Amino acid sequence: MDLQENNSKNRWKNRELIASLEFAVTGLVTAFKEERNMKKHLASAILVVLAGLIFQVSVTEWLFLLLSISLVIAFEIVNSAIENVVDLASDYHFSMLAKNAKDMAAGAVLFVSGFALLTGLIIFVPKIWDFIF
Repeated sequence: MDLQENNSKNRWKNRELIASLEFAVTGLVTAFKEERNMKKHLASAILVVLAGLIFQVSVTEWLFLLLSISLVIAFEIVNSAIENVVDLASDYHFSMLAKNAKDMAAGAVLFVSGFALLTGLIIFVPKIWDFIF
């Protein structure tokens, strides 16, 4: 009886994992479909990857570039989720707390985007300089 009970629990855990993955993928698809900034971040990411391929960046530089891309996209998704929850909770009525929450979430995206920009400048400016001169 215990063996059957464990097998039943394991099957349910696998379903939970698959369902969790489906929810996560749905969240990513929703973010890229509905959030204007996600399209901009994706376009920027594609340009950075192309530049990395053209300038043959090192493995360490790839790690920093991919980390920067991932952080910006992840923070933008979290920002969008916070905005949606705040709008739901405030029923679209102005509240200073709601405004502060949305502003702070946007500020986090700005901060990470600044890190990504600085990373890109550190990696690509010397390579572009060498290419030009």
